[in-house]
Amino acid sequence: MLIFLGFSMIAVFMYLILAKRLTPTLALVLVPLSFALVVTATGVGTGEDGVVKSITSSIKDFAPTATLLFFAIIFFGTMIDVGLFDPLIRFILKAVRNDPVRLVVATAVLAGIVSLDGDGSTTFIITVSALLPIYLKLGMSPVVLTVVANLANGVLNILPWGGPTIRAATVLKVSPSELFNPMVPGMVLGILTVVGLAYLLGRSERKRLLASGRTLSAVGASMRVPAGVGGGSTGVGPDRDDTPSNDLVSSLDPNRATLRPKLIWFNLGLTVALLTLLGLDILPLALVFIGATAIALVVNFPKPEDQLNSIKSHATSIVTVVAMVFAAAVLVGVLSGTGMVSAMANAIVAAVPPELGPWFAVITGVLSMPLTFFLTNDAFYFGILPILTEAAGHYGIAPVEMARASIIGQPVHMTSPLVPAMLLLVSLARVNLADHHKKVIWRAVVCSLVMMATALALGVIPVG
Repeated sequence: MLIFLGFSMIAVFMYLILAKRLTPTLALVLVPLSFALVVTATGVGTGEDGVVKSITSSIKDFAPTATLLFFAIIFFGTMIDVGLFDPLIRFILKAVRNDPVRLVVATAVLAGIVSLDGDGSTTFIITVSALLPIYLKLGMSPVVLTVVANLANGVLNILPWGGPTIRAATVLKVSPSELFNPMVPGMVLGILTVVGLAYLLGRSERKRLLASGRTLSAVGASMRVPAGVGGGSTGVGPDRDDTPSNDLVSSLDPNRATLRPKLIWFNLGLTVALLTLLGLDILPLALVFIGATAIALVVNFPKPEDQLNSIKSHATSIVTVVAMVFAAAVLVGVLSGTGMVSAMANAIVAAVPPELGPWFAVITGVLSMPLTFFLTNDAFYFGILPILTEAAGHYGIAPVEMARASIIGQPVHMTSPLVPAMLLLVSLARVNLADHHKKVIWRAVVCSLVMMATALALGVIPVG
């Protein structure tokens, strides 16, 4: 019964989000709570007290992340408002030569390079801050930006300092280098796959622009005349659900009152210092953003009313992303508090027929995609992977081989609504989560399958 309820909850949740029957925040709250009531009423779970305590614990665990995202949105939103990224935007405009295909491929390259630091939030903040204005000037869909950035970061999330690899190595007591090094060819081909998908997305966007009557020369002209973006529609042709609101476009006006050209070097120094502290990890990330945001607002907007207006201008993004973070805590709390996670994991292991035992590593690689999408990395690597590895050991499959298989699904994991960095990505770009998911999930599966095929071909993961 618990297994059935667990899978049913996930199915209902995904349907409501992708069909746009509910906003992600409401779906993350109402669906788990409804199923939690069923579990407690039928007595098949751990009971009401266990669920309540688990949800409360999850909310406490997610609070630092929500704080970080709250102030990160204000900080980088302020940096965009004051014009810090305007010179970079002009440079990229010249590099892409007015071509949407070049821009989307450049998005994959930039997101991949920044992802080398192992932090998804930093990657998405930098990528969106630098490139979103260019997408808007071209009239391109910001969903393309979020999809490509999400894919690049997902592939590189298997880096040893990224988190999942260390978790797998720790729980199975294997060397991180022994786990990761053989996976490098698959990661490289995964990135090349992202670039290929970015190229195809860029061609699709270029075709849409041309079909709408905008020639590339016209697009280039609109890009060279920044004043043309003030207050107009962000889309080309008919209104689109995945285009941001006009207030975001107006924030790109080169004559906007919030520009602070005399403070560009100060703002650049503050941003570099912030990113350096994030990389060194010597202070809590939330505290770093709180301090940097306060300094940025005081220096750029000395008047209290201007400070307040600056914060209010980003209120929509703040409320959306912070609400989704705490709502995600409810889903995580219900999954663990009701015992659904353990029941579902045991059911999956038990469902594997003995004759498929030698294929356990391949099965784990496939399962890592949906399981890490619906579960946190901690839940998967510390709760489910040991069970799968113990079962695989009966068929002569080594723990390090299971560890390698377990990180295959990371491109899919990074698209999960339980990943705060992904919520930050769609919030900064102001795109609908359902629009993002419809384009990113199947492409993330493709990237994971490419990585798995490479690992299988090289013998990194045993076959049969």
